[in-house]
Amino acid sequence: MSNVLCIEDQRKLAKKRVPKMFYEYADGGSWNEETYRANSDHLQNIKFRQRVAVDISSRSTQMPLLGQVRSMPVALAPVGLLGMQRADGEILAAKAAEQFNVPYTLSTMSVCSIEDVADKTEKPFWFQLYMMRDKDFMHRLLERAHEAKCSALMITVDLQLLGQRHKDIRNGLSTPPKLNPKTLLNLTLKPFWCMEMLRTKRRNFGNVVGHVKGIKDVASLSEWVSRQFDTRVTWNEVGEIRKKWDGKVIVKGIMDPEDAKSAINIGADAIVVSNHGGRQLDGTTSTVEALPKVLETVGNKCEVWMDGGIRTGQDILKVMALGAKGTLIGRAFAYGLGANGQSGVLDTLNILQNELDMTMALCGKRNLSEVDNSILL
Repeated sequence: MSNVLCIEDQRKLAKKRVPKMFYEYADGGSWNEETYRANSDHLQNIKFRQRVAVDISSRSTQMPLLGQVRSMPVALAPVGLLGMQRADGEILAAKAAEQFNVPYTLSTMSVCSIEDVADKTEKPFWFQLYMMRDKDFMHRLLERAHEAKCSALMITVDLQLLGQRHKDIRNGLSTPPKLNPKTLLNLTLKPFWCMEMLRTKRRNFGNVVGHVKGIKDVASLSEWVSRQFDTRVTWNEVGEIRKKWDGKVIVKGIMDPEDAKSAINIGADAIVVSNHGGRQLDGTTSTVEALPKVLETVGNKCEVWMDGGIRTGQDILKVMALGAKGTLIGRAFAYGLGANGQSGVLDTLNILQNELDMTMALCGKRNLSEVDNSILL
């Protein structure tokens, strides 16, 4: 019997198996990490009403996301550097999501390229785009995602500049890692990770290297990336991107009702209430606190999803009970990937679905369409 029973077990395993700079890249927030902690803490403060003597013999966690029925209302969020949690990490995560029937979202700043993931999967995945200064490169990314038959575009709008993440600075985060005495010492303690990484050619930003002129080494890549944050972006530019994509568009990074209105106005099919996992503005509200006002503003004009702090199936049910139509998970599946590769991601999804199903049943509900805030105290 597996010793992995919950996402916290996955996190502990990932911490043992993944080099510190990459584990803490996934597991950290900005500045004092107040918002990072609040995302989880505020979810835990919400309590269920337990019901009994209800026929719960036939249940389902299936829900549609953007019109397609999924095993549960969960999508794998775009996580940068996923191929540094485990060799070929984006491919492994996408294959696990495909097997489980939930969407996988490939980050712009992935290690495996759009083409790599498309080549190794059979069903369409989603692609996440940052608003960048290099417009030609950004438009080529859209063309590549279209050619790879990505079924939805997720535009991240909350990264006009990079929040200061103390852990990343102290660890000297880079891809691939710069080899110095401190890094080498840590890598010697992660032999399996090193062996797996030696077996793959994918150790850099696959969507960038080979697609941007002048990038020859880690230094030139880092310099290019640092120049791409675009502080001049407005909703007009986001709207122009929406016009260029002929499929479904998700806008991620909404915390304010006024921004939700702007996302609707440019034609978003779904919005994600998200504070970037507490990695951007520290000291802002948690996502579950921001969710009700956004839902009230949006109504039925588009789907509203939420991410941030989701570590259990119970968290997913709470978000659904508050009125969201879906959730995104980031750290939860990154832990599974770091812990045990593709099967670790599947473990994460199975754990969450089992917790979601059992909690729904103990609240006296048989399917998620019956769930509303009446199951909460």
